[in-house]
Order: sequence, then structure tokens, then C-alpha cells
Amino acid sequence: MNEPATPTLSELLRTFRTRAGLTQAALAESAGLSEQAISVLERGTRSRPRADTVRALVQALALTPTEADQFRTVARGKLGTPRTPPKDPATDQAPTPWQLPPAAPDFTGRAAQVDAILSVLRDPSSVGLVTITGMGGIGKTTLAVHAAHKLAGSYPDGHLYLNLRGYGPGEPMTPTDAQRHLLRSLGSDVASIPDNVDEATALLRSQLAGRRVLMLLDNAADITQVLPLLPGHAGSSAIITSRGSFANLPGARQILLDALSESESVDLLAGVIGQTRVVAEPDATQVLARYAGRLPLAIRLVGGRLATRPTWPIQHFVDLLKDEERRLDSLGSDETGVRASIASSVHFLENSDRDLDRQAAAALPWLAIPDGSDITTGVAAALLKVPLGQAGSIVERLVDLNLLESLAPARYRFHDLIRAYGREIAERDGTPAQRDEAMDRVLRYYVEAGWAAQAFTHPTSPRLPLATVGVSGLLPTFSRRGLALSWLDAEQRNVMDRYRQIRQSGRGDGALLAELPLALFGYLESRRRWQEMRELGTGATELARQHGRPAVAAWLQHDSAIPDAENGAVGAAIATIQVALRMFAGIDDLFGQARCCSSLAYLLGMEGQIGDALAYGRIALSLSRTIHDSTLEGVALIAVGSLYDRTGDFDRADEAFAQGIALAERAGDTRAAFKRYANAAFAHVQVGRYQEAVEAGLAGLALVEQAGDATFQAEAHHLLAIAHAGHGDFGNAVNHVQAGLQTTLITHDLEREGRLYVELARIDAAQNNAASAIEHLNKAATLLQNSPKVYLADARRLLEKLHRGDTADYEITTFAI
Repeated sequence: MNEPATPTLSELLRTFRTRAGLTQAALAESAGLSEQAISVLERGTRSRPRADTVRALVQALALTPTEADQFRTVARGKLGTPRTPPKDPATDQAPTPWQLPPAAPDFTGRAAQVDAILSVLRDPSSVGLVTITGMGGIGKTTLAVHAAHKLAGSYPDGHLYLNLRGYGPGEPMTPTDAQRHLLRSLGSDVASIPDNVDEATALLRSQLAGRRVLMLLDNAADITQVLPLLPGHAGSSAIITSRGSFANLPGARQILLDALSESESVDLLAGVIGQTRVVAEPDATQVLARYAGRLPLAIRLVGGRLATRPTWPIQHFVDLLKDEERRLDSLGSDETGVRASIASSVHFLENSDRDLDRQAAAALPWLAIPDGSDITTGVAAALLKVPLGQAGSIVERLVDLNLLESLAPARYRFHDLIRAYGREIAERDGTPAQRDEAMDRVLRYYVEAGWAAQAFTHPTSPRLPLATVGVSGLLPTFSRRGLALSWLDAEQRNVMDRYRQIRQSGRGDGALLAELPLALFGYLESRRRWQEMRELGTGATELARQHGRPAVAAWLQHDSAIPDAENGAVGAAIATIQVALRMFAGIDDLFGQARCCSSLAYLLGMEGQIGDALAYGRIALSLSRTIHDSTLEGVALIAVGSLYDRTGDFDRADEAFAQGIALAERAGDTRAAFKRYANAAFAHVQVGRYQEAVEAGLAGLALVEQAGDATFQAEAHHLLAIAHAGHGDFGNAVNHVQAGLQTTLITHDLEREGRLYVELARIDAAQNNAASAIEHLNKAATLLQNSPKVYLADARRLLEKLHRGDTADYEITTFAI
């Protein structure tokens, strides 16, 4: 008897489709194919469909295993062969691997990163490569698996998953072992896999050629581990995750993961513990997310503990995490916890053959010691006692492993939980004395920076010879005043945080703590940072005395009066300066005595005590001429000139102003010359000499415009606005206010911006434009929140008057410009 004829593919397809009760269109829709594709297969026009097409049809037709095997056999073109029992697929064709771990059901956020991965890997025209890097626990694998599942339909020939163990647990997988694993998954016989890496690479790429396979190479150590595993032909692609940098991998799309946003962190926690608990304690949830560092691993661990403790309020867990020293204990204590995740990255560096890696591992605890928002390369060099170049290499290596984040050139930031880990190690392996010594080096670095800036801002300052800190080579090279001030602007918050840290440490009584405010005087005075000046100066005078530095103590006493004077507490400032005067007299310091006398002349004049003020002013002038100090003589001349203006002796006032300004101009001191023009102009305004005030103000503006100093330009425009408004020229006054506001956009000087808006409100109010004045005052109130209280109080007084409907004539500010 003859064997029955083997059915063709078109016959099988038609038979199975008819049995399923599907039209060609319905089958096409169910299988995700075109209706034309079904038609050409049933007509026999095409008899060798793609593997993904066969797979889709088997699923859509709901074939039994035997029917599916028959359909695949016919589709592969093995016709005319007598039917025998189905062969083992492993021996009949290359298996289709489906190795992806399950996707996280509570996957949250990362929409932009998912879109970026899909946009690269849905294109079959080239080998698609995506690297996902970031610190341990940041969610690299979760993102990669989520995206890979979304790509399932684009890779019908399988998905390979391999944990390369680059950062543990255990030793990293060798390229040879990884190749063997992948080749076995693709159907290669173990005995046929070469031991030589290059030969195995060639075999792996041959196996992948012509196939659409997606590889997920998880937890890779470095590029050398991964390169022998990558596809070589278009069609197959790879997603690589690693804590290290893969910036040098050719053709790869780089995705660097950061922490989740606050809203994403809350959403993730809600996915673990339920939305109801989150809604019940929204504030506690946000704090909890922050304490967890917005790190997916930490949030899941926290959520897991809360989920198994349904009666716990979220606030209770927040209370547990408040203590930074115990925070990591609450975020998992075994190999799945946050501490273990961070430690594995550090151990990778510790066990490296590279000296730089071992240096980086040893450096991390020291770099974690200082408080503050970020850390510069210079601070790192000071902490580690290494040259600047070496410190740069070390911190960059930590960036490579995502143990540090690079914010800008030479500026870095720790994730909160990595810093907590580093501090644990520092406390475990180092002594308190060693940590204090490290912070001493940081303090010395900031003292050096302060003196470097003061050499630009106050080049003739009598404070400069009191410096005890030399040049370390760790600071940037400042070529001009603006660069020094800008650098300290960027570092100011860190300076204050670390000053407070040292004050509370075992070195809270060190001599350098007294020198810091003296060194930073030039910066603080130039930037009008009176609050910081007050804090740094608190207790500094007594500390300098204790360390046998009477001149430092006297200048600190004098400088401590400035915040009081700027905040309107003139009486307190006078008392402070009088003490400083006695201190300078006690050490026979004529310069210090002269400076105190000129300060008292200015302050007593503000209090209306003109006679006493003039007496001190004349003493200051006499002392400065005795010691032949032209800078101090100029300061005294301006103080005396202001007082002569107040008495109506305008000729003597103008002569004193002219002499004081000429001394600064002959010395080439642009800053001093401008300040003297400004003080003269303000003195003229106070006695109604508006035209003279405008002339002095314009002369000062020309100086600072030529020098390109935007900070002083804003001050000059403010002064000119007052001078014009004082005699009713509101049009010119507004023009100068607007010009001043434009320069504050360059300098980011919120205080000056706020004061200019107050000035604009005064002008509006004087012109009966109350609505506009109120708008400007509200804007000023926001800008002046962290400024001296006198400015904010001034704005509020005018605002209250306008809200009452009172008339408001233009009033000249009583505070110095």
C-alpha cells in the first residue's frame, strides 16, 4: 500500500484555518500578520515562511503539539519524508531560548529611558547596543528586563539572559564561560565549543547570524568582558547593564540611570504597600522616599517591610530611618540589602589588579566624611593628602563605578546612601583623631581660598599679612577678582556646612577656625553675606585670643560690627567698634585704631551724633597720615566729607571727597574709587544735593562699566535711580532701576534685585500707581527673604501703607547703598 501523500504547507494552513472557523483576515489579525501574507501562503506562492511567522500562526491556530510539530516540519521544507514519530526539537533544529526573568509588575517611571531603548532596538538594520549604567540598586536590571519584554515581538528567535556577575556575588564570569553558556543556549553541542576566546566569538556570531535574538547581559564588569559576547550581524541586539562606565563601547546608546523622582518614588512605594496607606500619610511617604535615597532597591526593601507589617504607620518607619548611622541597617542587612549592594562595588575596586582602583576604594570613606552638598577635586586632594592630579584620577574612577556623580568639571556628589556607607567604613576603620585631622586639612583649604579671594577684593587690606596658610597647589588659579568670587559662590554652602561640622567636632577650638572668617572677609563683604559673616565670627574673637593672636582678635572684633550695622542695629555696632578700638590701642596698632575711628565716624553720623562723628573722623585722618597709609586716608576723607555735607559745609565736603577719590584712582584701585564715588553720591542725596549726586554716581558707573563689574554696576544704577527720584525725575529713575535689574540677572544678586523692586515700588507709589507698587513689593518680599531684615521691613512698611490707602510720597532710603 502506498503511503499517503504528505500535505503541503498551503493545504495544512487552509485545513487548520477552516477548522478554527477563521477567515484569512481574522487569522491575519490574530497572528499579527498581513492578510496578504496569509493569502500567499495558502496559494503556495510562498512555501518557506520566516520562523516568527510560523510561530505566530501556530499560536493563533491553537495547534496541538503534534500538529504544531507537523506544521513547523512542513514549513521548513522537509517534504516527501515518511511520517515518523516527532523528533526531539533539540536534535531537529536550534532551540529558541526564552530566558528573560519576569518583568516587575510594579515597574514605575523611566518612561524616557524605556523609549530610548525601544527606539534603538526596534531597528533591525544594524546590531543594536544599549548600555544601562548606574550605581547599585538604581534599577538597571529592572529597566532592562522591562524593556526587553516590550521588545519580545521584535526578536522572534529568542531572548538570552546572562548574569555576568561583574560586581558579585562571586567572581565575575570569564568571557569563555559566558560564551559557553550562550552557545549552549543557542543549541551548540558542548564538545564543539572552542576553548579559544576568539574562535568561540566567531562561532557565537555565526550562530546569531540571520537570527533575531535579543541578549541581556546583566551586571557586566567592563568592556573586555562583554566584547566577545556581542552579535556581529544586523538583526540581533544586546542590552548591557553595569555599574561601571561603558562610554567607550562603539555604537552603543548610553543610558545613565539616576535616582527616581520624588513622585516616581512615591508611586513605586504605593505599588508595593498599596495606595491607601500612601494617601493616608502623604508627608511621611515623601520623607521616607527621601531617606531611601529615591533608590528603587531601597524603596522596595522599605516597602517589603511595611507590606508585612500592615499595622505600622509609615511615620514609624520614617523615625527609624532618621538616624543616618543606622539607616543602612533598616534597608536590608543581608546580601540583598543596600549596604551589600554598595559594598560589592567597593570590593570590586579593592580586589582589582589596578593600583588606581585600590586607591579609589581606600579613598571613598575619607571622601564621605565632610558634610555638604558636593565635593570638589581640591577638597578630595586635601582629604586624601595627594596631589590634585592624583585626586582627580581617583574621583573619576569612583564616577566610573557610579559611586560618585560628576556634577561639573572638578565637582562631584555622593548619593546619600553611598555617603552613609562610606561614613560607616570611616568610623569603623579610622579613629576620631584621624577624621578630625582630615577635616583640618579641608578647613585649611578654605582658609587658603579666602585669602586668595581677599588678595583680589581688598589688595591693600591689613588683614592679609595675618595669613598663616600658604599656597598648597590644590586651588584653581584665579586670574581675576570675578573668578575667585564665583568659585566661592559655588562653594559657599559647603564652607558653612563644614565649618559647622568642625565646630561640633574635637577640633572646634582650633586656631584655623578663628582665621577662617578673617580670610573670608573680602568675599563676605563683597557679596554682602552678613548672615554668614555673623555666624563665622561668633566666638572667633575669643578663640583668637586663646591662641595668642591679638591682632586677629582685634580685626575680628571690628568686623563683627558690620552685620549689626547692615541690619540697622547701629548702637550695637558702635559699642562693638569701641571695644575693637581699645584692643588695637592695647597692641599699639595705629592702622587698626584709624580704621575703628573711621568706622565710628560713619556709624555715629548715622545716629545723628555729628560732632562726635567728626571728632573720630579727624582722628582717623590724622592717624592715617601719620602712618602714611593712603588707602586708610582715603576712607577717612570720605567719612569726613559725608559729615561735612551733613553740617552744610559743602566746600569742605567736596574737597574731602575729591581728595579721597583721587587717592584711589592714583593707586589704580577701581573698587575703592567706585565705593568712594558711591559714598559721596549717597551723602549728597541725603542733604538734597541731587545734581552733585547724579554726577558722582555717573562717574562711578563709568568706572565699573569699564572694568566690567556687573555687581557694582547694579549698585551704581540703584544709586542713580535714588538721585533722580529724589528731585522728581521719575523717568530717569525708572530707567536706572531697569538697567540695574538687567545686571542682577547676570550676577544672580537676589538681594540687589529685591531692593531695586522696592525702589520701583517707591517710584510707583509716588506717582499714585498703587497696584503696580504692590506687585513690585510682593516680588521684592520673595527675593529678600534671606537678606538683612531692614530691607524686608522697609518693603513691608510701604506695603502696609498702600493697603491702607494712604498717600505715599517718595522717600529716600535711610540705608547705605
